[in-house]
Amino acid sequence: MSTRRKTLLNLGLGAGLLAGLRGVLAATPAASKVPPVREVTHTEAEWRKLLTGQQYAVLREGGTETPYTSPLNKEHRPGQFNCAGCNLALFSSKVKFESGTGWPSFWQPLTAAVDQDVDSTLGMERNEVLCHRCGGHLGHVFDDGPKPTGLRYCMNGVALKFSPGPA
Repeated sequence: MSTRRKTLLNLGLGAGLLAGLRGVLAATPAASKVPPVREVTHTEAEWRKLLTGQQYAVLREGGTETPYTSPLNKEHRPGQFNCAGCNLALFSSKVKFESGTGWPSFWQPLTAAVDQDVDSTLGMERNEVLCHRCGGHLGHVFDDGPKPTGLRYCMNGVALKFSPGPA
């Protein structure tokens, strides 16, 4: 039980009132959310040394590469697509598909590989996809993908590294 809930209970608030407050507490603005603790962390200077300028702009600043520029668009060998920031395996080549959008697209990430957050830039809300291990911005997920998930993980190729081998 959270400290906030324990405090409310200690103040003698009934379960009904506490249940009503849950919705209010859950609707806390995104700006006040505590970011998750990441397994791989670096200072800004360290990230700049580890990544190319374009990788840094995408992974650490949430940028987007120009469509149709990634060599990974044409990558069709068996293997895995890993995070360019920390090398975590993110997607199997088995779930890659041609979306026609100009970015590598997948219909499902590997288990526990990515996190999602709300991205409200560009005057709209989109589901941002982040690397679970380092928090790097990978791209966005949309609900216009193929079966069986109906999802399209539209990833920046510069945020990925391809590792050939068993998918």
